[in-house]
Amino acid sequence: MTKISKDFIYGIPKAELHMHLEGSLEPELKLKLANKNKIDIGMTTVEEIKETYQFNDLTSFLAIYYPGMEVLRDREDFYDLAMEYFKTVQKHNVKYVEVFFDPQAHTSRGVAFEDLFEGYYKATQDAKELGITAKLIMCFLRDMSEESAIEHYEIAKPYKDRILGIGLDSDERDNPPLKFKNVFKMAKDDGFNITMHCDIDQKDSIKNIEDALHTIGVSRIDHGTNIVENEALVQYAIDNKIGFTCCPVSNSFVTDDMKSKEIKELLDKGAKVTVNSDDPAYFQSYISDDMIALANHTGLTKEDIIKLAKNSFEIAWMSEEEKQQYLDEIDEFVANYQEDKDKRIKYS
Repeated sequence: MTKISKDFIYGIPKAELHMHLEGSLEPELKLKLANKNKIDIGMTTVEEIKETYQFNDLTSFLAIYYPGMEVLRDREDFYDLAMEYFKTVQKHNVKYVEVFFDPQAHTSRGVAFEDLFEGYYKATQDAKELGITAKLIMCFLRDMSEESAIEHYEIAKPYKDRILGIGLDSDERDNPPLKFKNVFKMAKDDGFNITMHCDIDQKDSIKNIEDALHTIGVSRIDHGTNIVENEALVQYAIDNKIGFTCCPVSNSFVTDDMKSKEIKELLDKGAKVTVNSDDPAYFQSYISDDMIALANHTGLTKEDIIKLAKNSFEIAWMSEEEKQQYLDEIDEFVANYQEDKDKRIKYS
């Protein structure tokens, strides 16, 4: 039986690479923005909003997730949303984040790209005052057309130097990576970093992972633990240092399993696995909470936690020099950490 301090997990420096800004909309802020923008969301209390957060698969989650964005209307709203997330993860000693945003979910309801982007971007700059370096990843919604993705890619071009990477998210059913082959080739040719969601236990999961790796040429996969079903793909990912941004708590909401066994298997084999929160407001679990949940479920050691934290910087889209600075911070934290026996959490 292993014991690790909860404070150790919260305190170790870490990066978060899989977090949807729209998924950090806490019920309190949702209600505040609804009142500010005079939007009837059918609920008048935080408790009522929380009661709607019931889902058992990706589709039922998205049915709640997208309507919730209706309260985001102006530049200030997007700024406030991002800043609330940054203030929260400062308590988790998150030093660096690469966060997703979904412009199509907002432009499709009349919000100008400029407003949502500038709101988010200003927050990434102000996050520096919290000791957090923050970057933006623009995602396409895979249940919309590639033509829409290309349209938004063109809209985003004037902001190119402020967008770190391009991703793909939303409902994977019948929306495989190759549906977006052309727009991702454009993004790669223009020098963008590339990632894609390959959600857990989806139709054609292995085929989608294979296409994301071999045809699209991603450097990271968001979720992606079904890769353990194909040893050759696992080895390819290890050999090519492909990153995996896993989200155990959100996994447990949309399936019957947080995929802890698969995450641990990949970690033990040397794959660049990380732990992230995905949509923390909806799953009520931020990055350290996800680490604790995973540890409780699969018996992680302190060395596993350290490796997960180091992986998060090693697969981040930053220079090798920057990575080394963060890795040194982890080593310094570990060397100086004083265990408090009264604050240990027990893993089984």
